[in-house]
Amino acid sequence: MILQISFLIIYFVVLIILFIYGLHRYYMVYLFYKYKSHTPKAEGIMDPLPRVTAQLPLYNEMYVVERLINAVCNIDYPKELIDIQVLDDSTDETANIAKRCVKEFKDKGWDITYIRRSVRKGYKAGALSEGLKTAKGEFILIFDADFVPTPDILKNTIHHFSGKGVGMVQVRWGYLNRGYSLLTQIQSILLDGHFMIEHTARNRSGRFFNFNGTAGIWRRTCLESAGGWQNDTLTEDLDISYRAQLAGWKFVFLTEEVSPSELPVEMNAFKSQQHRWAKGSIQTAKKLLPRIIKSDLPLKVKIEACFHLTNNISYLLMVVLSLLMYPVMVARFNMGWFEMLITDLPFLFVATAAVSLFYVCSQREIHKNWIKRLLYIPILMSLGIGLSINNSKAVLEALFNKETPFKRTPKYNIDTKEKKKGVWKDKKYRGERNFLPFIELSLGIYFTFNIYFAFVNEIYVSIPFLTLFQVGFLYISFLSFFQSFRGNRKVHPTTL
Repeated sequence: MILQISFLIIYFVVLIILFIYGLHRYYMVYLFYKYKSHTPKAEGIMDPLPRVTAQLPLYNEMYVVERLINAVCNIDYPKELIDIQVLDDSTDETANIAKRCVKEFKDKGWDITYIRRSVRKGYKAGALSEGLKTAKGEFILIFDADFVPTPDILKNTIHHFSGKGVGMVQVRWGYLNRGYSLLTQIQSILLDGHFMIEHTARNRSGRFFNFNGTAGIWRRTCLESAGGWQNDTLTEDLDISYRAQLAGWKFVFLTEEVSPSELPVEMNAFKSQQHRWAKGSIQTAKKLLPRIIKSDLPLKVKIEACFHLTNNISYLLMVVLSLLMYPVMVARFNMGWFEMLITDLPFLFVATAAVSLFYVCSQREIHKNWIKRLLYIPILMSLGIGLSINNSKAVLEALFNKETPFKRTPKYNIDTKEKKKGVWKDKKYRGERNFLPFIELSLGIYFTFNIYFAFVNEIYVSIPFLTLFQVGFLYISFLSFFQSFRGNRKVHPTTL
């Protein structure tokens, strides 16, 4: 009896915390609609136009490096006012491809240089810092290898720096391969919510938001005054964003400006990306939250920073909730399951509805066919639950200061038109294999048993929630196993 009560206490504490994070999503939606009409306007025109340095950090990107360099060299901006740095740390054929592309455009009159460090330290942050030593621009435009910048990217962003306090301008991500698979469809919705709702709400309501590591432009003096790029977290972009805003710089998010990018098409690559983002956010929270809390920033900024930087803790709580599900169901059944259920059902419903509303609103704002896209929402919620093991590992590593290398996300130069070709399967890069799919599969089986228990004992109202967990863990595990053993096994390293 004491053990059952202990399980119930822990269960409800976890449920209440998740409920609070769910309420925060409602608040983000509220802020979005409250400030939606507050569209950022450039204070003036940059005349004459300033010099810009475009930095292109690379590490083993043989399939997309040429596409990236071509796109950057087609940006509509005076050629004499832009210099391009190809910051290459590659250990494979990427280096030769990049050198060839740089030579071709240099021969055409572009101010483009190939930069290779003698010692690769500091991951992407180290490469960007190295480039800054020779950068000629007053402003720094950054694009990762999986992006294809549009020709008008600079013309649509540079004039926002006419306000002297503006330190960074970020544009929204678009997706070249959104319709490639179920996985890419779900990823696009996840990121749409982040950019359309979170970024817009935070930026236009006067709270902090972050540069996303790519598809943005920085004022060089902002980077330098904030302490420059630092490599003590896996999310150098999130880290410097908060340091710059703490230093008093203003950021601008342009919802209507979109930069196309390529989403991971392989489950293990997607999980590796999510692991890096989750771990980096907790590392940044440990590094900067004490400073934020002690600062004289407005309370609303401090509270939002706490939610933003600690949000990935919810994955760890989700794992605890998952493990407690069966003992709590047994306790509820023994103590009178209906009475217990009516106390936690509202928490579960509010948390679930919050996720649904958050992503429904983002799809409604972006897509004309948003109603059709709502069919993906249940799968999206399951995927979020299924990721909890992967991201909890990241959170624990950050909390206990376990150092891990920067693992870049493999890119294959795939768009939606190539869906039927399955071209990624025979390419050399692949996401990391590890033991996590076995744990995810075990939890999928565990929730299958829980569904059976609920059905046999006529606790029917729990079955939809249990199914979300079951589907999420099984989908993540099966796709991780299936894609790990398909295609070319000559896998090149993704660790920098």
